[in-house]
This record gives sequence, C-alpha cells and structure tokens, in this order.
Amino acid sequence: MEGRRFRRFGMPRRNPQTHSPNLLPTHSHTPSASASTISCCYCDYKFWAFNDPLFHLGRNHSLPLKAWFSVGVGFGLSALLAVSLLLIFELGRALTLFPNHLFLDTFLSSISSCFANPLNDAVYVVVATLVSVSVHEFGHALAAASEGIRMEYVAVFVACIFPGALVAFNDDVMQALPCFTALRVYCAGIWHNAVCCAVCGLALLLLPVLLFPFYIHGESPMVLGVPSTSPLSGYLSRGDVIVSVDGVPIRNAQEWMDMAAFLNELSLNDGNHNMDVQSVGTVSNRKGYCVPNPTMEESKQMLIVDNQSSCPDGLTSFTTVPCAYININIEKTYCLNAKDVVKLNKCGDGWPPTITNGSNCICSQDESCVSPIQIPGLIWVEVTYSRPYSLECLRVRRKSFADSRNSDSMESNCGGTFVFVGNVISMARSVQLTAYRPRWAFPLGTYLPNVLERILRCTFQVSLTLALLNSLPVYLLDGESILEASLLHFTLLSPRKRRKVVQVCLFGGTLISILAFLRIVLYGL
Repeated sequence: MEGRRFRRFGMPRRNPQTHSPNLLPTHSHTPSASASTISCCYCDYKFWAFNDPLFHLGRNHSLPLKAWFSVGVGFGLSALLAVSLLLIFELGRALTLFPNHLFLDTFLSSISSCFANPLNDAVYVVVATLVSVSVHEFGHALAAASEGIRMEYVAVFVACIFPGALVAFNDDVMQALPCFTALRVYCAGIWHNAVCCAVCGLALLLLPVLLFPFYIHGESPMVLGVPSTSPLSGYLSRGDVIVSVDGVPIRNAQEWMDMAAFLNELSLNDGNHNMDVQSVGTVSNRKGYCVPNPTMEESKQMLIVDNQSSCPDGLTSFTTVPCAYININIEKTYCLNAKDVVKLNKCGDGWPPTITNGSNCICSQDESCVSPIQIPGLIWVEVTYSRPYSLECLRVRRKSFADSRNSDSMESNCGGTFVFVGNVISMARSVQLTAYRPRWAFPLGTYLPNVLERILRCTFQVSLTLALLNSLPVYLLDGESILEASLLHFTLLSPRKRRKVVQVCLFGGTLISILAFLRIVLYGL
C-alpha cells in the first residue's frame, strides 16, 4: 500500500515527521479518468483531469508563485497564533477566568449568519462552499506544483455526513521537503481563502459601479417580495419602490430598518408626554394634518359605547391639536377618511422640519390641525411608494410623453401613500428589499443584484470560516501540519520534545474547539 499525503478540509492526514498509517482507505492503481472509493463511513470520487494543467501552471510561474506563497506563510502563521490565543481565551471564559468577550461573540455571529436560514439559503451555501473549498485546494495544488511536486489526484468526498474535497500528494516526497517549502504548501489553502475573502469584499464595494449601466443604486429601495403573512401584504407588491417614510426619503434597506427603529424608539420616549385618553386612545407622536373646517363639520362624530370608541364605515378617529402642543383633555373627536387626510398639508411637531418648514402650525384660518388617535403601542406611519414597472404605469408614462395633461393620471397609477398603524419593527422586517433598481423593466434582472450580493456575502463568510477552521491547532486539519512544520523550522527542540509539544497543543486545541462548538450550538453565543 503506497503512502499518500492528503491535503483537504476535514480529513485525516499523516504526520510529516512520522510514519503513522493512513486512516482513510487508499489503494494503488494506475491513474485513469476517474475512480471512486466506498466504505461504511466514507466515500469519494477521484479524478485526474487537473493534474497536468496545474503542474504546468505551477512550473511555468515558479518564481512569482513561490514569492506569493511565502507571503501566505506569514499570514498562515499569524492566523495560527491568533486562533490559538482565541482558544486560550475561550478556555479562560469556560473556567470563568475571563468575562464574556463582545468582539469574539460578534465575530462568531457574523461568520454564522450565512447559515442562519439553511433551508432558505441552501443554494447560496452550496455555491459558496464549492467556491471556497475549490479555492482552498487549488492553493495547495498550485503551491506544490511551484515546488515541482505533482499531485496524485483530486477527490471530493463524504466522511460520515460531512462533505469536502482534497488533493493528494506522495507522502515520501512531502516528508523530504525543507520545512519552509512545506510551510508554503501547508499555508497555501488558508492564504487563498483569505484572498478569496478580500476579493469578495472588494466586489461587494464595487458592485454598484459594475452594475451602474443596468441598475440604479442607492436612490430608493425596491420590494423583492412581500409574504402573505406580512402586515404590508395588502399595500405593497413585488416591484414597488419605497420612496419615503413619514416624509423622510429612504435610499436603501438599511435606512428602512433604521427609520422603523427610530419611530419605535420615538414612540416609546414620547409615551409619557402624549395625551392620556382612557376611553379613546393616544395622540400619535403629534403628527397632524390641516383639514378644512367644512370637512370637519361634515365628518361623523366618534361613537363611544361602554368606554370604547369606534368610527363607522372604516373611518379613522382624529382629534384637534393646538399649534402649541400642551397636555389637555380631548373633548371632541372626528371620523375622517385616512386616505384623503394623508394628502393634505402636515402640521404638528411630529414630522421632520423639512416638511413643516420648522413650524408647528402652518394651517390657514379656515383649516384645523388634527392628529390621528390610536391604541397605545401602535404607531401611525405614512409610507410613500411608487410603481414604475407596473404595466399600467408604463402605459400611462408612454402616453404622458405625448400629452402632458396625463401627469395627474400617471401619478395616481404609478404610486401613492398609505398609512400603516401597528408595530413598525415587524412591518419593516416583513418585506424583502434591494437597493438596486433596474433601468429597464425585465423580470429576471430584478433579482440579479440581490443574488450576486448574497453569493458574495456567503462566499466571504464560508471562506473566512474555512480559513479559521484550518488555522486551528487541531487534529486532521491544516493547523496540525502548520504547527508541526513551524516548530521544526523555528525552534531548536529535540524530536522527542517537539512531538510532546505538538501532541499537547493538538489535544488541547481539539478539546477546547469541541467545547466551544458545543457551547455555540447548544447554548448560543
């Protein structure tokens, strides 16, 4: 049986300084197009199509590649030191020697966010994993080829229930390499994963520029989907563009969430300052509208029965608010149509100063400033939207180029304003938004920027996770070989002492890593 050196993610390897037997099924054979191995806990698929191309690529560019992977050695050793310190800190926290570390918990949360919804993000996780593992193994194969080492084969495998990939080298050749040369091969996978993270991050930053000829970015977020369970299901639909919330322009999904959080916090802070009405409700954030007095006189009086108020025919209850907002008892209320009221001028100090020109009272003498009354805990929110890609809007827009009198009709068919009363946080989270709007109406192009963003983000997180895992000083991963080779190259320890140090580090690192993993899975961060 011929000994082989396996470079992979999550599979056993032989010690480069010893001759312990391989733990995986291996067999000698004459290379053919492909082959497979199957056992009770392990199966793989081997192929040799990339052997010659990768070897020639590495040999033809040997000098620059050696310099490239020498930089990777510095990164790999730094990563090994960094994750070792994190493991020591994790042990101290487990023994209650150190307090909780906010940075570590936040970091672990960020790299696991790609796996938060495995069913919904299954395609993105699979694509990101394939890219990250391929980049990792390509680094090992190319580093070896630059040193004149031909790989034996490439394999994809499933060990127990864990998938992965590997490139295999002759074990005797690997043991004969100088220590720093071996480090270049061992650190190449981690180094390429780090470069992959940098490329994904740069691509995310440049994506608006790259997609500029086809998409508008950062002007107003577009709705990608509204679930039937969403409180906005009857108001928004796919392709709608959110223009503003309570008169404040919204440019992207983050501003949409920030505005919802701000309104929710403002409602909580103003709760003690609002008018307390036992049987009617609460004036919401002093948001008022200038309603003509004739409309007020024609409105229906609110019905109060058994200390409960109601407006007939789906109307909304309003109350007059003086220009100077002071705590007074509400004596008279009105039932008005909210769809008509939101089209009127705004008053009160609950709006942004740009809307009311910094004045609380901008109503004329024949108008009254009224504010909606609602149940405590529910927030009155105005959402302005447009529908630039609807067929009706496109039809009206084409007509408007020939007849400018159609502008009012185009406005009514291409958007509007609706009022949402309820929990603004659940409202904001219930819709899927994207900051990219296509310059032309084509259905498939609507989702392309969002798909690219999610693939890049997920690839960044998976590649970073793969680099960190292989930096750990644990059994069966790249950290084991990096630790062994670095101790041999940078220390003067005797072989016996070096083996003891390696075994202690690997045993401790593996044990602490398992405990940390169990803590994250069972108890959360």
